[in-house]
Amino acid sequence: MTIKEAQEVVDTWITGTGGGYHDVLTNMAILTEEVGEVARVVARRYGAQRAKPGDLHDGDLADELADVLWVTLCLANQTGVDLTAALRANLDKKTRRDAHRFDN
Repeated sequence: MTIKEAQEVVDTWITGTGGGYHDVLTNMAILTEEVGEVARVVARRYGAQRAKPGDLHDGDLADELADVLWVTLCLANQTGVDLTAALRANLDKKTRRDAHRFDN
């Protein structure tokens, strides 16, 4: 699936099954929550943090990352951002900026 296709699939789901988009600020809050869930999984799986008593599991990293991507796609759709073009432009910027940054 391309990024464009992913944006279209999410838009179709949100406007059909999902009943419409949350407002942008709510989606930003949801994105922050989802990133926190990724952080919790990473801290427990790859860091020193351990689950608290009563926690059912440490989460599924793939699923949590997919949640972050989902909300990112939602925000892009509702603000008119073409993520394919944005990613290409961002990669070009990094390539120009960092062309010799990591030379020895």
